[in-house]
Amino acid sequence: MQKVLVGCFIAECNENVPGRVGIENFDIGYGEDCIRKMKIRDVYEEEGIGLIPSIYADAGSTGIIKKSAFEHILRIFTCTAREHLKEIDGVYLMLHGAGEVEEIGSAEHRILKEIRQIVGPYTPIAVACDPHGNLCREYAESCTVIRSYRESPHTDALETKKKVSRMLCQLLKHRQNIHAVYRKLPLILGGEQSVSTDEPVRSINAYMDKLEEEPRILSCSWHVGYIRHDTEVAGCGVVVVPQTKADQEYAEQIADKLADYVWDRRHEFHYTGLTMKPDEALKAALKFDGKPVFITDSGDNVTSGATGWNTYILRQVLAVSNLKKRVLFANICDPVSYEQLKKMKDGEQTSLHLGIGHDEMSKPVDLDVIVRSRGPLKGYSLHDTEATFGYAVTVSVIGTPIDIAVASTRQVMAECHQFVSAHIDLDAYDIIVVKQGYIFPELKAKGKLCIMSLTDGATPQDTRIIPFKRIMRPMYPIDEI
Repeated sequence: MQKVLVGCFIAECNENVPGRVGIENFDIGYGEDCIRKMKIRDVYEEEGIGLIPSIYADAGSTGIIKKSAFEHILRIFTCTAREHLKEIDGVYLMLHGAGEVEEIGSAEHRILKEIRQIVGPYTPIAVACDPHGNLCREYAESCTVIRSYRESPHTDALETKKKVSRMLCQLLKHRQNIHAVYRKLPLILGGEQSVSTDEPVRSINAYMDKLEEEPRILSCSWHVGYIRHDTEVAGCGVVVVPQTKADQEYAEQIADKLADYVWDRRHEFHYTGLTMKPDEALKAALKFDGKPVFITDSGDNVTSGATGWNTYILRQVLAVSNLKKRVLFANICDPVSYEQLKKMKDGEQTSLHLGIGHDEMSKPVDLDVIVRSRGPLKGYSLHDTEATFGYAVTVSVIGTPIDIAVASTRQVMAECHQFVSAHIDLDAYDIIVVKQGYIFPELKAKGKLCIMSLTDGATPQDTRIIPFKRIMRPMYPIDEI
C-alpha cells in the first residue's frame, strides 16, 4: 500500500499584537485526531492510500509565535518524516502561509524546507494553503503542487484541500518530475480589498478556471498575501503547476499571462461592501429601519490576528442618548472580566471594569451589569467546529439596551452555530457588532444591512499607512508604479 505523510500548520501572525504565542494557544492533534481534524481521509481511502499523521497545529489568527513552541511543532513534523521515510510515497500538507516565528521568520517556509530536505527532491509534496499567506520562489518551487483557496471568505476551503489531495493521488499513480511555477507581483493588498464575490477577484478566479481547462495545466492559483507582519516575502503572487514535465516551460508562459492579468487589474481592488468611518457607520446603523444590522469592527479584526480587546465602538454606543435599539457586542475579549463573571450565577448583578487598557482603543469602561448567559466559543469555517476555543459570559448593561459577550479569548463569532453554543439569541438584537473585517457568509445572509466600520487598531485597512520596512519596493499602492 502506498502511504502519504500528512500534517497541518495554521497561524495568521499579527505583529501588532502584544505578547508571544505558546504551544498552549494551539489546537493540537496527533495520530487519528490529526487525520480527523484535517478532513481529507476519505479521498485517500477511496484511492487505497494509507495516511501517516504527523501533527495538526492550529493557532488561528494570533500574534508572533514563540520560537520554543514552533520548534516543538517542527520537531514532530521532521521526526515523523524521518521515522517513516522508507514508507513515504508522498506528502500532503495544509500550510496557511502567514505564520511568523520569533528569530526564525516564516513558519511554513521552514516546515516545507525541512521536510523537503528529509524526503529528497523527487518525492511529491502537495500543499493546500490560504490565499492570505506569503510565498517566495524557493518555497513554491519546493512544492510539486501548491494551490490556494479561490474564495474569500474561504467557503471552498474543504473543497480545495480535497482537490489538492486528489492531485497528489494522481501523481502517485503517474509520477512526474514537476514543480510549481511562481511569479511575484509588486502589489500588496489586505483581505478586505480582495473578496471573491467582488471584482476584480471574481474575474481573476474565472480566468484561472479557464486556464485550468488547458490539458497541459494541472492547477493555477492567486495568492493575495498577508500584511500583518513585516516580511520580505509579503505581497501578491501567482502559482501555476504543469501537468507533466514536458509542460514545465508552458507553465512558465501561463504564469506570465496570469501575473499580467492580475497586475492589469490593480486599480480595481477596493473595500468590499459598505464601508464607513466609525461615526458614520453607527449613525447609519441607528437610522436603518430593519434588523439585524451587522457592524464589523475592522481595526480589531480577530480573523486577521487582532486581540478583540477594543472597546471603541462600545464607547460610541454608550454615548448615544436615548438609545432605542437593542445592541449586542460579540465579543469583547477581556480575560480578567471574564474570570470575574464566570463565578457568578445568571441573573446576578455586578460592577464591571471592562477593557484591557493596553491603548486608547481598548480603554476600560465602568459598567453595572446583569449576567444573562454563558457558553463555549466554538470553531468556525476552516477550523475544528467541534473544538472549544474559549468561553464567554453575556451581560446586559443596566439601564441600557446593550448586551456584551465578554470573552476569555479572542475567538471570532462568524457563524450562527457559535452564537447558539454561547447561548446568544441573534434574533433578539437590532444591531450586532462583531470583530471582523469583511462580514462572513452566514452573517451576511442574515443581516439586512452590513457595514464595515473603518476603526483603528491592530488591523488597519489602509495598506498605505502601514510602516513596512522589509517588503519589496516599489510596491503598489504604497508606491506609484
